[in-house]
Amino acid sequence: MIAQETSKRDPHAGHLIVFRGRRGDLVKILWHDGQGMCLFAKRLERRRFLWPSTVDGTVTITAAQLGYLLEGIDWRMPQQTWRPTAAG
Repeated sequence: MIAQETSKRDPHAGHLIVFRGRRGDLVKILWHDGQGMCLFAKRLERRRFLWPSTVDGTVTITAAQLGYLLEGIDWRMPQQTWRPTAAG
């Protein structure tokens, strides 16, 4: 409810609500899949998510920009960043 009131967007209408952690290495996404609310969380092992500047606390980005953001790529100047070579 807080996310809906703060962002002035309806997550039940297909909008994604994206939050970034204080350190900038964690993002959480809320969305409604038609049956219920879903939560997606991602933490970067290196670097931080490059966050767009906000004017009134909210930002609208394209699907491509969101894809870059989730990959840890600078969406302002896209280029591949560090990728882990081994799991664990």
